[in-house]
Amino acid sequence: MDSRIAANRRLWNEWARINQESDFYDMAGFRAGQTSLKPIELAEVGDVTAKSLLHLQCHFGQDTLSWARLGAKVTGIDLSPEAIARAEALAKELGIDARFLCADVLDPKALGDAQFDIVFTSYGALNWLPDLGAWARVIARHLKPGGRFHVVEFHPIISILDEDAKQIASGYFNSGEALRFESTASYAGGDHAPIESFEWPHSLAEIVQSLLDAGLTLTSLREFPYCVHKCWTFLEESEPGRYVVKHHPGKLPLLFSLSARK
Repeated sequence: MDSRIAANRRLWNEWARINQESDFYDMAGFRAGQTSLKPIELAEVGDVTAKSLLHLQCHFGQDTLSWARLGAKVTGIDLSPEAIARAEALAKELGIDARFLCADVLDPKALGDAQFDIVFTSYGALNWLPDLGAWARVIARHLKPGGRFHVVEFHPIISILDEDAKQIASGYFNSGEALRFESTASYAGGDHAPIESFEWPHSLAEIVQSLLDAGLTLTSLREFPYCVHKCWTFLEESEPGRYVVKHHPGKLPLLFSLSARK
């Protein structure tokens, strides 16, 4: 395994332990039957009853199990063995039928030739991938003919801003070089010993083109001037469940959604 990916796996192992117990994920509400899915992805993906759904980078399975509660036949994949162990335990605890695999999303050998009606990924996934070409080819390979891919993700514009969202801190375009960070806390709250990690910026055009190059047909692309998670200190709630940049409310795209068909 690439040493940078191995470092990221160590980080996500730690975050899986922290995140499942955090207020950010509201496990009490989830265990009581609430969904972790947001209105954007529910509207984009639509009815999943009896559909086979592959969830890429599923973390500890909350969204995956939410799709299962809506009637999908779900498979979740994640690089972190800690996250997958917790996803399997959560599915067993709640009595939800779900399959989870610990695998590299860029080369998920464990899937074999399996194909799905829907492939889904969301929120903070793409920046951990060094090769979107390989990612898009995995999506195309594991979609049934006529199958749909959906992503709801933080807009790439966020990645160039500093921690106050007042200055440009890094480039928008993918230079091929990884950005190195040293994390001491999860985005969901909770401190830990320093762990290095690596991320790769991807422009919106790069994301779209990778899917087109893999032979998929783009069916929708939308941008949203708000975020559905308060992941950064520069965000403030403008209305319930919607967060905007404090000093640029409504002026920056903070999320995008994309749908494509095989």
